[in-house]
Amino acid sequence: MANVSGLLKALRNHEAGICVLGMGHVGLPTALGFAELGWRVIGADNDSDKISLIAGGQCPFYEPGLKELLSKQLSNAQFRVTNNVEEAIRSSAVLFLCVGTPQKETGEADLTEIEVLARTISRNLNGYKLIVEKSTVPAITGCWIKKTVGRYLTAFASGPVESSTSGKQIAASADSEGFDVASNPEFLQEGSALEDFFCPDRIVCGVSSNRARQLLAGIYEPLGCPVIFTDVNTAELIKHAANSLLATKISFANMVADICEAVGADVTEVARGIGLDVRIGTHFLNAGLGFGGYCLPKDLRALIYLAEQKNVDASLLRSTERINQSRVDKFLRKARNAVWIPRGKVIGVLGLSFKAGTDDIREAPSIKVISALRDEGALLKLHDPMAIENAKLLIPEQPGHVTYHANPYEVSEGAHALLILTEWQDFGALDFDRIRNLMQVPVIVDGRNLLDGKKLSANGFEYFSMGRGDEFDSPFYFRPKIQNKYNFRMSKGKRQKTTSMLQHPNDTHTSTFLQAADR
Repeated sequence: MANVSGLLKALRNHEAGICVLGMGHVGLPTALGFAELGWRVIGADNDSDKISLIAGGQCPFYEPGLKELLSKQLSNAQFRVTNNVEEAIRSSAVLFLCVGTPQKETGEADLTEIEVLARTISRNLNGYKLIVEKSTVPAITGCWIKKTVGRYLTAFASGPVESSTSGKQIAASADSEGFDVASNPEFLQEGSALEDFFCPDRIVCGVSSNRARQLLAGIYEPLGCPVIFTDVNTAELIKHAANSLLATKISFANMVADICEAVGADVTEVARGIGLDVRIGTHFLNAGLGFGGYCLPKDLRALIYLAEQKNVDASLLRSTERINQSRVDKFLRKARNAVWIPRGKVIGVLGLSFKAGTDDIREAPSIKVISALRDEGALLKLHDPMAIENAKLLIPEQPGHVTYHANPYEVSEGAHALLILTEWQDFGALDFDRIRNLMQVPVIVDGRNLLDGKKLSANGFEYFSMGRGDEFDSPFYFRPKIQNKYNFRMSKGKRQKTTSMLQHPNDTHTSTFLQAADR
């Protein structure tokens, strides 16, 4: 059996190394993080183009600080990348599985890449290996990895000699040394992946042997953070439970936002009021367009599927998903109420990525909003600090219908409305005096509650948000807080009516707003 102290010594002396299999949003930050901690690391991926890009110092996606760390580690002899997955497995003692687990139509996780890796590992198990699943997988996946490696290792050892001249020696060596399967779910958020790696709230490790426990404790020791050890099934479930709870908090905030709109309250203040309760916390209570991206929607559906397969009531999670899916339609109603008829109108869009800090547009609410308005005949001008190239793959540029722009001011020029679809902080620091003068009609529909609606309304904008009590869904009920040209108060009764006539110098149309408020 492999000696733990000897393995740790070999890792520290760079005689043995760590292999990270999969160079995506989880694998690349993880590999670079381990290298920064001082371990010898191989990053492996069978995508030759991706490996060539990384080897050349370029990241296949945007993540703050990642390119700089990659440049630093490429000059380090203890870090390298390769497309030879089998060689990387053979030359490493600890294998972190960071491949994709996309969802099927049923919501079930597609574990094809995990299974392929397990079979590949069995063919290259030339000694003890700690196999660590870092990809987000449903409970009992670790059991299947262990069973698969053992099954194909046996088949490999008893197969025809001509299939591999060293097959029986490798299998015999692996059988004498053994292997372990562990779960070490990742909690890296896009936009803060490196910060999350180096400053984690906790590290979760699911193990089935003391050997695996000691190895993982040693690998993560330089971080000096809490490490929670559980069995493998529990660790796998922790990740899905964590993401599903975060998704539920967001949908809860969005449900409260709808109530706030019905009664004229401000959801941001409600969220602040409940979030300061230490039992609740302030994170993931931002109402708006809802959650997107690769992780939360997928992991929520995977847990729903797992629960229902085991005859567990998942209605709470179903409601979380339903509320989230309704947010785009809710926002589109606001946008239509703001402009009345989208067809033929110029609509500027700020934000394409599913969240700030990334160029990832997977399941981004913005894409659904843009597609719907495009189909309704709106003329769309789009901008995002990082995600334009990715967005073009889904929504190609169509001159006169869909165009991409380098900055928010180009997007605002001639627009009948401006939509905020991603919470990039730079959007909050724009010169809105300039934007108001560039727009045909100064209307902003803020799907992320990013901007200060009171200031914008006082500055001549019509401002619509998600649950902040600044407007109601009726297209005839607007409350822009602007300088009124005409005011009159009824001599009897308590109702005041105000009519405002505004005309933009670039617009031939005059907009009339009627405000009614009880006194």
